[in-house]
Amino acid sequence: MVSMKGKKRMRYEEESKKIIEFVGGKSNINSLVHCATRLRFSLKDTKKADKAALENLPSVMSVVNSGGQYQVVIGNKVPDYYAAIQTLADLNEDTPKTERKLSFNYVFEVISGAFSPLIPAMAGSGMIKAILTILVEMKVLADTSSTYLVLSAASNAIFYFLPIFLGITLTKKIGGNMYVGGVIGAALLEPSFTGMIGQDKLDFLGIQLNVVDYATTIFPIFVAVFIYSFVDKLLRKIIFRDLQLFAVPMFSLMIMVPLTALLFGPFGTVIGNGLSQGVMWLIGKSALLSGIVLGGGMPFMVMFGLHWGFSPITLENLTVMGGDPIEGMAVAAVFAQIGIAIGFYLKSKKHSKMKALAGPLALTGLFAGVTEPIVYGLILRYKRLLPIVAISGAIGGAICGVTGVTMNAYVFHNIFSIPVYTPKIGYFIGVGSALIAGAVLTYFFGVKEDEMVDFLPDTDRGEDDFQEPVVDRSPSSEQLVETVVYAPLAGKVIPLKEVEDDVFSSEIAGKGVAIIPDSDEVVAPFDGTVVAIFPSKHAIGLKSSNGGELLIHIGINTVNLNGEFFETKVAMGDTIRQGQTLLTFDREKIAAAGYAMTSPVILTDAQSMKDMMIINEEEQVTSKSKLFLVGEKLEGTI
Repeated sequence: MVSMKGKKRMRYEEESKKIIEFVGGKSNINSLVHCATRLRFSLKDTKKADKAALENLPSVMSVVNSGGQYQVVIGNKVPDYYAAIQTLADLNEDTPKTERKLSFNYVFEVISGAFSPLIPAMAGSGMIKAILTILVEMKVLADTSSTYLVLSAASNAIFYFLPIFLGITLTKKIGGNMYVGGVIGAALLEPSFTGMIGQDKLDFLGIQLNVVDYATTIFPIFVAVFIYSFVDKLLRKIIFRDLQLFAVPMFSLMIMVPLTALLFGPFGTVIGNGLSQGVMWLIGKSALLSGIVLGGGMPFMVMFGLHWGFSPITLENLTVMGGDPIEGMAVAAVFAQIGIAIGFYLKSKKHSKMKALAGPLALTGLFAGVTEPIVYGLILRYKRLLPIVAISGAIGGAICGVTGVTMNAYVFHNIFSIPVYTPKIGYFIGVGSALIAGAVLTYFFGVKEDEMVDFLPDTDRGEDDFQEPVVDRSPSSEQLVETVVYAPLAGKVIPLKEVEDDVFSSEIAGKGVAIIPDSDEVVAPFDGTVVAIFPSKHAIGLKSSNGGELLIHIGINTVNLNGEFFETKVAMGDTIRQGQTLLTFDREKIAAAGYAMTSPVILTDAQSMKDMMIINEEEQVTSKSKLFLVGEKLEGTI
């Protein structure tokens, strides 16, 4: 008997196989990292990825191609999918890297790839800092006690030794031996090296040497690893293969550590200080405008992964200044998004889908500071929320900017990290305003009337609950128009839950049945129009004259055939009559290619799904057989 844990693992593995397939197969994957909610693929060819197929997977909230990464948004379960894909696709630190041109997208891809694996450690360490701050302020723990010092070491280690960790993650992203990259960073923190800090008249082979403190720094190791990636490739070309095991790392370290100490380290320090001072100069010119831009614009930067560009500057500010005003303003964006989830929770009725969705999303944002599920699950789904999140975040960001709020430790923005922000009054007014504005604007303006289906109680109807057509024909009456959906395929009908595809069997894509065809023809199940024909010709979308929308999907995963063995007989926008041939296919050749012929026939619009009644299930049908009835409420006369 399979345990619940085993079943979950199997589900992750099955869906991970589909994710790998839909990003173009494991041969199309250069590398993979993940953050709190997203799988971040580096693909050889993004054109091979099937975005629509990925977004149809039950586990996938959205797909974004930005910053040189193909980002698949999963949510809180992303580590489980990441682990499964790493195993299934044979991805590891030795995965070969492809040549990349230096570009804006590539820079953000490298920054993101370097920091993403470290986010859990950084977030956890930051939360320890927040807890210690609370304990010291409440005089529960003295900052000179051994207990405090032990916990402080736990919270500071990731930041102090950041050059080592970044040396590893950067090398894995750019190329080279990731542990040699880590040693380059470690050399800058080695006691005999740090012991020379502040000393005069130092040199290396007669070249003047200026040793500075590289603990917690970012840019020096970025520069050093970038150069090291080229040194590693050069050495592997000129050193005999049998000697590479020790010779390449030996010469790499002998070259890179002195060059980093003499040149790349000081150069990286200048870059980091310059960028930090530049951003601070802009903030100094107009804290109000900076707050509006950061508070209102950060959700959109998150959507495209561009927020990673601020991480090095934030860490530099924390090191040099002890506080970072960038995140002190951007925190408002997080609470604006939480406010949106709260607004939807309050607006939705008891037992509705939105009530069940918005509540957990709001709690995840409040307690964990993770708001990507709100962005992809709500904001991008209901377009009215786009200006609302911008306005709410801008209001809070402006207040935080004007009052000079700074974040004094690297943490996720949530209610547990309150102690690391100063001044407290500006912080509370800023994030409170963003949250309240987001909730109020969302409650009153966040959704259109015709989008309220998920906000109403979810009442599944059985056959006995199905309403008969209303006969009242007065102009003002609300009527129920019944549509008969005939079988589009001849064959055996089976319940949708028996389809070996999670998207269909879970009814995420829609409700209906499946047919195992015994003919090679798809016919129109009602009078209406063609609203979608897939390029692969394996599926067709229809709309009835009364408005119900239907999808007919021939076979499972037959999108991979790219139209082979399929031939369409109609075009997009064509008017169709019940019984008319829509497309033909060769089921024998499709089956011989290894694809199951089980063909889902599903209603895809929410109203039709509420008012449907299945007539034929688990029996043989022809194109003249009634499959199910659909009732739709319309205003006015029939």
